[in-house]
Amino acid sequence: MASELLEVSRRQGVAIVRLDDPDTRNSLSPEMLREIVAELERADADAEVGCAVLAGSDRVFAAGADIRMLAEAGANDMYLGERRGQWDAIRRVRTPVVAAVSGACLGGGLELALSCDIVLCSSRSKFGLPETQLGLIPGAGGTQLLTRVVGSVVAMDVILGGRVLDGAEAVQIGLASRAFPEDSWLEDAIAVATEVAARPAIAQLLAKESVKRALDVPLEAGIEAERRAFAMALGTDEAREGLNAFLEKRPPSWRA
Repeated sequence: MASELLEVSRRQGVAIVRLDDPDTRNSLSPEMLREIVAELERADADAEVGCAVLAGSDRVFAAGADIRMLAEAGANDMYLGERRGQWDAIRRVRTPVVAAVSGACLGGGLELALSCDIVLCSSRSKFGLPETQLGLIPGAGGTQLLTRVVGSVVAMDVILGGRVLDGAEAVQIGLASRAFPEDSWLEDAIAVATEVAARPAIAQLLAKESVKRALDVPLEAGIEAERRAFAMALGTDEAREGLNAFLEKRPPSWRA
């Protein structure tokens, strides 16, 4: 389906979704979020897709929410409206999602990146949550997601103090896992996503669920859930192929 806000392509089991609304610096309008959700859900339903990449341009991943929309919206619109369901849908995507960030990743843009499973960035990336200078607070998970990733000390500095993190700082504190050069960041991120996509799908799904559960449950409950997931993985055809390939000293064949 053609889109005026996104560029969508497929490559070696990877769905590449690029935000492409330069006039608004990729602001996360209701229309933009609607299309992002649709593309991620389309990738989730496609058995040939093993990973999705969300990216922007060299200069901006996403500069935040649509300020005009916020100025006209009421409290009920934000708490009960479509936007709430859109953010929930992004976090419910089961396929691994990589955020490939270059340039400005601010406000809702950072919340979008934090809603992904792996955050990769370029050396020119800038991460921040500037909402309080507008008399607001992060409203799409920023106070919760950032705190879980970097801890309350840094989260308070970013949210209350307006601190903006560059790519090197983001990697240092664990907000991003890798920073790539400015001239190759997207191809490098796609290469990471291609490696994710090449691995067996059920194992990747179970591993993703297990890692996410670690943030929400006590240690013993998480370990018990991991044991169940491991047993489930062990019973799959993928595990049989992987184990046999290792013993036979040959590359595994995951897909027919």
